[in-house]
Amino acid sequence: WLKSDNMHHQWLLLAACFWVIFMFMVASKFITLTFKDPDGYGSKQEPLILTAVTKVEEVHVPAEKHWPEDFQPTGKAVSGNLIHQPLVHMERLELLRNVCRDTALKNLSHTSVSKFILDRIFVCDKHKILFCQTPKVGNTQWKKVLIVLNGAFSSIEDIPENIVHDHEKNGLPRLSSFSDSEIKKRLNLYFKFFIVRDPFERLISAFKDKFVHNPRFEPWYRHEIAPGIIRKYRKNRTETKGLQFEDFVRYLGDPNHRWLDVQFGDHIIHWVTYVELCAPCEITYNVIGHHETLEDDAPFILKAAGIDHLVSYPTIPPGITVYNRTKVERYFSGISKRDIRRLYARFEGDFKLFGYREPDFLLN
Repeated sequence: WLKSDNMHHQWLLLAACFWVIFMFMVASKFITLTFKDPDGYGSKQEPLILTAVTKVEEVHVPAEKHWPEDFQPTGKAVSGNLIHQPLVHMERLELLRNVCRDTALKNLSHTSVSKFILDRIFVCDKHKILFCQTPKVGNTQWKKVLIVLNGAFSSIEDIPENIVHDHEKNGLPRLSSFSDSEIKKRLNLYFKFFIVRDPFERLISAFKDKFVHNPRFEPWYRHEIAPGIIRKYRKNRTETKGLQFEDFVRYLGDPNHRWLDVQFGDHIIHWVTYVELCAPCEITYNVIGHHETLEDDAPFILKAAGIDHLVSYPTIPPGITVYNRTKVERYFSGISKRDIRRLYARFEGDFKLFGYREPDFLLN
């Protein structure tokens, strides 16, 4: 009799466990469906919903361009649990909206939606997606994803490297190539996203790529841009070595940097602020990914855009997206506090809009 009673209790316990698991699965499915509305991009959404409509009533497109190792992530941490992903991205968008409303930061967070910005936004009409290019955060891979979605190539592996950035052959139109009414329509209806990275680490990456490694197919960085910065900002005129990071920082932190930017043309996009590149306070983006958490963010973006069954983000080498605090501190160790403060003052909007904290070496 006792044995029978024990078996009865065991069956009841097992049934209760199955019931809890079943309810958890139902709740998870409900949460997922709640945060994704593939048909909602064109309608007005309540606060905190990912598929919000752009705030821009009219998009003005001027004829002329407006130029406006110890590892530690510095952005908002992302859980590997997909159930928490929508909440993380909603927090990022809420932070963005709050900073955009901060009148004290208006000059650092707001800009006009000019042709320069529209040139940075790539269009996938087939799947109603807009992607704003922010160099030095893994944009090449995202462009490959859109090239495949647009049908120019059947898979990412089939895309020749020399085609990715050839905008006459890669099948990626820019938003600036459309009429004003077509631009407005796409900004209101399409899924929009871009990627950010710790601002100072991004500048180090740009400096290394363009002035240290300096690919042979981009000679203007070493032969035109570097000499221009050296002539204007190098303190020791007798020094003959190439562009140093100290020169680069002094140039970027100069409040009057724009006169050189105009001479350098579109090549400056590698160190222009996210605000000047993508106008995040003027255009309501659906998702803002962080380079430091791209392993989680990339699948979420594909799913949120409704294309996760069509294409995958290329495999990310281990450790490549992690913030390297030691490297950043080493690069800035020889820079004067005055120059670092001036640099931070220019990029303060990027730090605050996207949840990156002020560097410790600036506070000491």
